[in-house]
Amino acid sequence: MKNKSAALPYIIWMTIFTIVPLLLIVYFSFTNSAGQFTLENIANITKPQYLTTLLESIGLGALATLICLVVGYPVAYMISRMSEKVQATMTMVVMLPMWMNFLLRIYAWMNLLETNGLINRFLGLFGIAPLHMMNTRGAVVLGMVYNFLPYMILPLYSVMAKIGKPILEAASDLGANGASTFRRVIVPLSIPGIISGITMVFVPSVSTFIISQLLGGSKNALIGDIIDMMFLGGAPNYNMGAALSLVLMVLMLLCMLIMNKFDDDEGGAMLI
Repeated sequence: MKNKSAALPYIIWMTIFTIVPLLLIVYFSFTNSAGQFTLENIANITKPQYLTTLLESIGLGALATLICLVVGYPVAYMISRMSEKVQATMTMVVMLPMWMNFLLRIYAWMNLLETNGLINRFLGLFGIAPLHMMNTRGAVVLGMVYNFLPYMILPLYSVMAKIGKPILEAASDLGANGASTFRRVIVPLSIPGIISGITMVFVPSVSTFIISQLLGGSKNALIGDIIDMMFLGGAPNYNMGAALSLVLMVLMLLCMLIMNKFDDDEGGAMLI
């Protein structure tokens, strides 16, 4: 009885702030403005203006995730091999940008990338013509990588820090060189961190809207921008916005299930 009583506040919280909003999204997805059941909202997602944007969002999110993995993996490994005091300091350095307001970080990049920004001013000192960096897909991907890179580094570091020196020394004693140790020991043991990092970066990258609005402009709108416009725009369409949100949530859920399944398979293979 005590355990049930202790769990009651959490159940109420989850019901009000998680289950009820999800049910509302499902309701609006399958109804029209008059409250009548319809599949038109779901069918409209296959239209080019929605489907193309959704595929572009997935593509840019996947690219940002790949860059975060390529950049974050060696950073996490180097931090995990440092002394404990240095590890704590470097972990704080990785987390430090996350303590700053999300919008402030985006505005800082706008100041760097715009035509009269700091980067182009610096290049102008060497006679280089200003580069067009704002309102491009590259700027959107850069914003994603900068903001979500800590979500890749931290889970990788937490897994790699558990790979003790005796394991690496044992691999060396068995004749493995540095490349073989990395490929056959470090990478397999760090797969749980890779899975977690990919999931934590890919999901918010696909659904983001502030980054694309401020760094990408109207020509590089993502699916999150369309959903935002459906709810907060001048001509709101809650039913279509809810349908897009539902499809996006299903895609994210499938992604997480696939990554978890892949993690289970790899774990079984490692045990064998």
